[in-house]
Amino acid sequence: MPMHDWTRVEAGIYHDFHLEWISRIKASLNSRLPCDYYALAEQFAAGFGPDVLTLQFADPDNSPVEGGTVTLQRPKTKLFQETGPEFYQSKQSSLSIRHASGDRVVAMIEIVSPGNKNTVHGFKAFVRKVRELLQKRIHFLIVDPFPAGSRDPDGLHAAIFEEFEDHPLKLPASAPLSLIAYECGDTLRSYIEPYAVGDKLAEMPIYLYPEMYVKVPLEEAYMSAWEAVPKRWQQVITPTS
Repeated sequence: MPMHDWTRVEAGIYHDFHLEWISRIKASLNSRLPCDYYALAEQFAAGFGPDVLTLQFADPDNSPVEGGTVTLQRPKTKLFQETGPEFYQSKQSSLSIRHASGDRVVAMIEIVSPGNKNTVHGFKAFVRKVRELLQKRIHFLIVDPFPAGSRDPDGLHAAIFEEFEDHPLKLPASAPLSLIAYECGDTLRSYIEPYAVGDKLAEMPIYLYPEMYVKVPLEEAYMSAWEAVPKRWQQVITPTS
């Protein structure tokens, strides 16, 4: 099923779908993650409310990765960008973000909402917090189903990366939506899939360690969540000719 145009409905209708999509992504992740990892939906960490957290409850230095569907091959996306090797030299090397359970946060997934973009304050706060978490080596997957606008004319990745690199990648005009995976290793690597309304969603990586990730079945979860949208609003979002 193609990505729909969520600008056709008010934020509250999208929010209902947003919650359903998060739930389906969480369930898919928990069937794919190694045995000492798990995903939780809508938790609160370090003053930021990501949609899905991926946590590890074993000692990462002493516990081998077992089970799950871990991938080591570098993902192939339409766009790729990497910082220079000096990116982390002046940054904190210790992990300071913790979930209330005490288990270690290793990655976050955020599905962008209108509230992340529709005010100057909200947009700046969102971008600032993503940068802070990347600098703390928290891997990230961002799903942005809303077109680039006045606050991010070149796309969300360009807005995030403009303080890291002089020439951040820009989204093509024909594909103003984006999927962005960040891998935090010795450098910060970005894997970007531009897309448009009507396109299917690619499987994207969520990194657990540098060079080790699981694939997130975004399209499968999206299709499942779409079935729960009331018919009245499905007809508004995808009007028949």
